Amino acid sequence: MTAFPEPPALRFLATLNVQVGPPIDAGVTPQGHLRIIPIIGGTVAGPGFNGRVLPAGADYQVLRSAELTELDARYAVELDGGAVVYVHNLALRFGAAEDIARLNRGEDVDPALIYFRCTPRFSTAAPELAWLNHVVTVGNGRRRPGSVEIDVFAVA
Repeated sequence: MTAFPEPPALRFLATLNVQVGPPIDAGVTPQGHLRIIPIIGGTVAGPGFNGRVLPAGADYQVLRSAELTELDARYAVELDGGAVVYVHNLALRFGAAEDIARLNRGEDVDPALIYFRCTPRFSTAAPELAWLNHVVTVGNGRRRPGSVEIDVFAVA
């Protein structure tokens, strides 16, 4: 019997509750159906860091099919103490076509019906948070009406 390696451990860092504005629909282009979702605020809370999501940035989405959306969110958070952290979060959201259509209309959908996983990257000039610059993180996302919730975990 072949033994498989143990997966790396995960350590919970924080939940990001990102408030979003109405989508800007750029339509179906040669690259796919493009949408831009403005990021207008929010909160960050957890044992790793706490603060607020700044009203700057957006989530650039490509609807690849009725079931699959690629997300590329770029924004900033200001942590308690004043340090600013740049967030670049790549994600995949997959579900039944009718559930994805409901999400795209801003309706609430049971998160258990949607596969929403991401790989946030953090960058900061704050010396006390330098560890964020060189840690791999993964997350579980939930789209809510008016917001996105992301539980972020550091990979050990």
